[in-house]
Amino acid sequence: MTPIVLFGGASDERHVSVASAQNIAASLDAPLCWFWAPNGAVHDVALDDLLRHENPFIADYVPTRPAIWPDVEQALDTLPVDDPVFVLALHGGEGEDGTLQRMMEKRGIAFTGSGSEASANALDKSRAKELVRARGVRVAEARIVSPDASLTLGVTERRVVMKPLSGGSSRGLFFLNPGDAIPNVDVPYLIEEFIAGRELTVGVDEDLALPVMEIEVDPGRDFDYEGKYLGKGTHEVCPAVIPDAMRDEAQRVALVAHEAIGCEGYSRTDLIASDDGVWFVELNTLPGLTTASLVPQELEVAGITMRDFLQRQITLAVRRQSRVPRS
Repeated sequence: MTPIVLFGGASDERHVSVASAQNIAASLDAPLCWFWAPNGAVHDVALDDLLRHENPFIADYVPTRPAIWPDVEQALDTLPVDDPVFVLALHGGEGEDGTLQRMMEKRGIAFTGSGSEASANALDKSRAKELVRARGVRVAEARIVSPDASLTLGVTERRVVMKPLSGGSSRGLFFLNPGDAIPNVDVPYLIEEFIAGRELTVGVDEDLALPVMEIEVDPGRDFDYEGKYLGKGTHEVCPAVIPDAMRDEAQRVALVAHEAIGCEGYSRTDLIASDDGVWFVELNTLPGLTTASLVPQELEVAGITMRDFLQRQITLAVRRQSRVPRS
């Protein structure tokens, strides 16, 4: 198989995607690297060119080579290698909501991560909550707010979290206190009950729950994009220094969520451990794989190298595709 690292995309998480691609590509043996530009075109990228890019979490990646294909569908229809397997370093948008996965499934192309249905279910945070709640897991009360509705909501009566209905990487995240005005938004948002407790996250590697990580946030700070990727006001502790019972429950909930949503390969589940138990927050089917990301840190604690993790994901992707008839 020929691994092709696909990164970029049009979502506002493309900076994280570039950083994930750097870490992934550096862990594989001479993979092909394709950049999916915000305008939809696909560029073949030299590995050294990708690895030389500095400040990926802030600076836009600009390929030095011209685009080979005007869009990703043409790229998939005219693959230059036999037996490719796409290692997806995409986050958000069409790269994670099932759109790209559906294109590849239709063409019988192997790719890492979950299939199209699970990808769509996970990125729709409301749908993900429904699926996980049905398995008996605690889920915070939430409601969907349309852009028009947000103009008339006024102020909050209690502490809530406001997040894009379909999004990740802590982009567009608001923590609102009683009396705060509901901000105007231009996409559907989820307003969710704030659950006080310890912020935990657990990766799943196939059917293995990885060590639990706790996110400690400095007073007056929130676990937003700057905290997650720029190290401002947060501390990540892995393994989490928590009671064994809390650890076991967090890992159990992560595995239940992974299965309930229909994930394959790997995922990462975010949780809150409160006085009355562990609460499901959300699940990512393509969590960040940057050197600063949470899953790679958990893999290191578990004694799993990034190279071994990626090779296993590639094997799973090929095995899955071999069982699916081409449509």
